[in-house]
Order: sequence, then C-alpha cells, then structure tokens
Amino acid sequence: MEILTKAHVVFFDFDGPVCDVFAGLPAPEVAKQLTALLAAQDEAAGADAAKTDDPIEVLRIAHEAGAAIGREVEQALTAAEVEAVVVAGPPTPGAAEALRAARESGRAVAVVSNNSAECVQRFLEEHGLVGYVEKVVGRPKGRPDLMKPNPFPLITAAEQMQVGVTSCTLIGDSLTDIQAAHAAGATVIGYANKPHKTDLFAQAQADIIVEDMHAIAGALATA
Repeated sequence: MEILTKAHVVFFDFDGPVCDVFAGLPAPEVAKQLTALLAAQDEAAGADAAKTDDPIEVLRIAHEAGAAIGREVEQALTAAEVEAVVVAGPPTPGAAEALRAARESGRAVAVVSNNSAECVQRFLEEHGLVGYVEKVVGRPKGRPDLMKPNPFPLITAAEQMQVGVTSCTLIGDSLTDIQAAHAAGATVIGYANKPHKTDLFAQAQADIIVEDMHAIAGALATA
C-alpha cells in the first residue's frame, strides 16, 4: 500500500498480471511456427530458434539474422498473439479489479508489454477493460533490443503520460520487469504467479512481492 500510495501512474505488464496470453494457443506451438518461417530463409538461425519454445526469443533471433526476416517473423508473431488473446480466456484473477481500483483511486494506468500493442488492445476490447487503461505501450516494432529488460518501454510510457518515470510503479511477473523498472528508476511489484518466482524476485530486489492480483486491487482501493 505504501508503494502504491506514492505512485502517480501504475504500469501493468500484460502477459501474467493481466492475462495468460498463450493459454489457448500454446507458446511452444507459436514458437515452432515462427521457427519454421525463419528456418526457410536462414537455416542457421532456424537451428538456434529451434532450441527455445519462447516466441519472443525466436523474434530476437530472427532480427539478429536480418532486418527483412525479422520484420516477417514479427508480423507473424503479432498475428499469432492477436489470435491467441481471443482464445486466452478471462483476465488473470484480480486483474480487472486491480485495473478498476487503480483508475478509481485517481491514478492513470498504462499497459507496458513485450507483447504487441495490437494484442493488448484486442484483449482489453474483448473484456471491456479499455476504459481503465490510458496508454498501451507494446514492444518497439523492429527493435527487440529495446524490449524489457531495457527501460525504454517504461520511459516511453511515462513520457506519453507526461509524468516522471520515478513516480511510476510497474507490476510485472518476470525478471525482465524487475530489471527494467530498476533501470528506469521506477518502483516495482513482483507478481509471483509461480512458486519459484518469490525467491527470484527477492534476489532481484523487487520492492514488494505478491502472489495474487487481488492483493494489488485491495491495496489500490485503500491507497
């Protein structure tokens, strides 16, 4: 509550705190499709991509292989993400309540994600959450190097909302979220939606760690 009381703006990471993006269309399946697309043009890069089941990592490898194939893989990933959020199911338990509580407390809200802005917007529309989110900052197109843990997305969101990034708090469920927030100078709440993340986030020095988005909703309602 103390951290959120000081926050003028609340940033939500998307995949995890707001929704399980690949719940209906598994991430390994998407990664496999992207890898096949990459391998058809660059066999070596395709072999590297085959070692991961993370679509975002496949995207990084594709861009390292070349700008043209990077753009092609990124377009395919964005299309897959939009398809995925349509079948992803409801928001993370407590997420809608947290978004609503943030806005009702007078705080502005932005979603800051390594997923595409298109898929975030589609999910918010599908579930009637658009009115609670002022800005959506997705991954920088053509520049996977600027995704979190780079602080660029957080700084960009703060600039768009005309606030200092140090007055913002990020809610994220990955180590890259913690790292990006620290690099930007924002406070960060680690959402430990898996048991091993509690120790991971503690070691990374998240400002606070929660295991349930309802806890954030309750703190925001009080703050």
